[in-house]
Amino acid sequence: MAKKIVECVPNFSEGQDQAVIDQIVAAMDAVDGAAVLDVDPGAATNRTVVTVVGDPDAVCSAAFEGIRVASELIDMSRHSGEHARQGATDVCPFVPVSGVTMDECVTLAQRLGGRVGDELGIPVYLYEEAASKPERRNLAKVRAGEYEGLEAKLASPEGAPDFGPTSFNARSGATAVGARKFLIAYNVNLNTRDKRVATEVALEVREQGRNMRGPDGKFVRDESGEPIKRPGRLQTVKAVGWVIEEYNRAQISCNLTDCEVASLHDVFDACEEEARKIGARVTGSELVGLVPLDAMLAAGRHYLERMGRSTGLPEARVIEAAVQSLGLSEISPFDAADRIIEYRLRGGGDLVTRTVKDFIDETSSESPAPGGGSVAAVCGSLGAALVAMVGNLTVGKRKMEGAWAACERISVRAQELKDAFLDDIDRDTDAFNAFMAAMRLKASTPEEEAGKKQAMIDATKGAIMVPFGVLERTPAVVEIASEVLDIGNPNAASDAATAAACAVACAEGALYNVLTNMKDFEGDAEWAADFRARALKLVDDVRSSARQVSESFVDRM
Repeated sequence: MAKKIVECVPNFSEGQDQAVIDQIVAAMDAVDGAAVLDVDPGAATNRTVVTVVGDPDAVCSAAFEGIRVASELIDMSRHSGEHARQGATDVCPFVPVSGVTMDECVTLAQRLGGRVGDELGIPVYLYEEAASKPERRNLAKVRAGEYEGLEAKLASPEGAPDFGPTSFNARSGATAVGARKFLIAYNVNLNTRDKRVATEVALEVREQGRNMRGPDGKFVRDESGEPIKRPGRLQTVKAVGWVIEEYNRAQISCNLTDCEVASLHDVFDACEEEARKIGARVTGSELVGLVPLDAMLAAGRHYLERMGRSTGLPEARVIEAAVQSLGLSEISPFDAADRIIEYRLRGGGDLVTRTVKDFIDETSSESPAPGGGSVAAVCGSLGAALVAMVGNLTVGKRKMEGAWAACERISVRAQELKDAFLDDIDRDTDAFNAFMAAMRLKASTPEEEAGKKQAMIDATKGAIMVPFGVLERTPAVVEIASEVLDIGNPNAASDAATAAACAVACAEGALYNVLTNMKDFEGDAEWAADFRARALKLVDDVRSSARQVSESFVDRM
């Protein structure tokens, strides 16, 4: 299951006083589980855009803290700036990044809105996907009249906020809280300084398109006299042409408001085709700010497929295919660790980032962790990696065309399993450390004793669930090992059989950890019995399936 990651992008009506900005950001960054990844102040707009990312609940709390501090430090009655605004925290949208649905972001918006209204006394309007009324989906309509017209709006029935008082808060104004899809700022580079060329490409690519012209060359207009548009190629894409002196070239500057409708590679390929029609050439592209991992993986897989290569490669290789194909390092180096949201938050566990020798040496030391649970996860990752290898050694090979599609699917699935097992290497050790921390809690009073007992039950349950999760994945490794043994490259058959053997070692090692941690479990006996039975059944199934793979391989030999 993907880790739940949500982004929140509050806009604060202060872009000149750095001390105020720093206090707002510090309050948000202090919330455990939420990380401030970007702070973008603007002096002319007198506005600062902050990007905070992390666990949904933590990000919601961080947003509240930012709004709270802003309400204490920003006086809207003295504010002026070029950007439209109606409150100290003007807008605060939630954006799903990974493992989070739009509905969940709407719930976050509603929760934050209710808390801001109740605890801070600030009127809150819900907008975009979180809007309570169709007419409030558009932020411009929600913010109509801005701060100066807010008092009159609040006094009218149609201007009543979704949360908070209907009275005018002169200091803080009002806040719009919403939910929207991730917006990717993306510029495509041309081999020219001519802005007209970039504009021509932008008009063809963007959703809005361009004004239609009649046979006389004049704009075709509707009954009200407005020019009629001929839609562009890509929905949910906004684009303009400009020249960047620093880069000495023209660019098509794009905003992708829904990368599931129009992806990075869709935009790049469309710009490339339209530029070629008018004698220009795309030389590369540039991402502005952060980008979700899925968008980069989709681009990498698109270009790998175009080249006839397997998409079931390690994640880093797929990302590199995207970077090279889109020319993302043409202007400046593209650092995936810094530019991909999930990578900024990932960090990497202590064990999984070690060399093989370091990991084995640490396992062989007097330290109780890493232990059998982490080693079981290593075995699972190795089994999945071998399956992926066999699949990738099949795709693209002559006389094996009939197996390419299936082997690519198998390799993609194997990479997913491999990465999940890798995460479990450190998760198992973390669970052990959490149990030891619970053991060390004081129990001097009845309250402390009860708290320690509950903490140990929770920690033990966690120590059971991690290896059980590892165990649950192992049947899938054997299944795809068996499949790739039957249809994959025969020269790698031994690797497919070895993958199944690794899965057995993984399953048995995980089972032993489940049973060990369950031995002294003092929680729900019925829950423990159910998990014990399920674990034993899973291991029996893995052993049986792996035995069939082994027998099939031996028969071939």
